[in-house]
Amino acid sequence: MYSRLDRAHRALAVIAAVITLASVTVLLLWDCLPHLFPARAHDALGAFPLALIAVAYLIYQTAHRPPVREFLKAVMLAVAFLFWAANQLWPDYHLSTLFNDIAIALFVLDVFLVIVGWPASSPDESFAETYSENDPAE
Repeated sequence: MYSRLDRAHRALAVIAAVITLASVTVLLLWDCLPHLFPARAHDALGAFPLALIAVAYLIYQTAHRPPVREFLKAVMLAVAFLFWAANQLWPDYHLSTLFNDIAIALFVLDVFLVIVGWPASSPDESFAETYSENDPAE
């Protein structure tokens, strides 16, 4: 069903994901010691991992080479993360509530599509479920 992952793309996705995890560590450090950071640093610290994980996921998906519908679903999820990141980065912007609501709508739609099984080629591993070829549930 899926092509074998291209090592360079996979490595780039992993590097971006590791940087994302490191940035989350910095974000949590802000929660413990906010006085060590400049004013409004939390806005950028909250936005950065959301935007970077969206990019990392898209890089991963391009290496994974899923069917078109799966890739469009991945793009939708990445866009949801980017709207959430925009809301974090510009919380006082007059459209920040709209950015947040779009992110919520896209996250809800993504989970809905998983629940209803669209696209049909989606493996159930998206929720960490695995099945063997002889699984009686099939």
